Amino acid sequence: MYLQLDHWTGITILTAMTVTSLLIDLLMHYHAPTRRVMHSLVGPMLRPHEIASEVFRLTGASWVLIAATLTFLLFPKVISTTSFTVLIVSDTAAALIGRRYGKRRFFDKTLVGTVFFVITAVAVTIVYEQVFLVGPWFLVSGVIASLVCGVVEAASTRLKLDDNISIPSSFALTMLAMNWLGQFLHMPTFLH
Repeated sequence: MYLQLDHWTGITILTAMTVTSLLIDLLMHYHAPTRRVMHSLVGPMLRPHEIASEVFRLTGASWVLIAATLTFLLFPKVISTTSFTVLIVSDTAAALIGRRYGKRRFFDKTLVGTVFFVITAVAVTIVYEQVFLVGPWFLVSGVIASLVCGVVEAASTRLKLDDNISIPSSFALTMLAMNWLGQFLHMPTFLH
């Protein structure tokens, strides 16, 4: 959707969605009738810590919307769309494969989950290189960002970071750093 909209229209829509999600989270925690309705509608999708009423915690949906809003607000379109797609595709792939086949631990996750995270993040980078036609330095940068991001995702629990925030931000910051390095090495920028 963001690719089809101008930047500020996309940010406005994301901000409205984020505020709505945060309001629902607050009402679910502090307003029993809302909690009952939401548990009946989406209860099976919520994690135990999202359902617990003792301590206020944001749901995964709110974290994803916060991540989307911040990512698209702070980073150029080529980086933000790639970073956010990595969050959606690679985090999902890592969770599905890691839970099913993971035996060996890698930080707080499984090694096989992290490997699939990196593989799918590289695949996302390849797709967006074709969408934006930004050249080989973008691909090199994406491979490095995928590796960095895979490690950050695997260590997010011990770093006390929500991976919905740490994944797109670590990917995007690495891509920015790689673009700057590329400019230093006289490589064409992939930001324009």
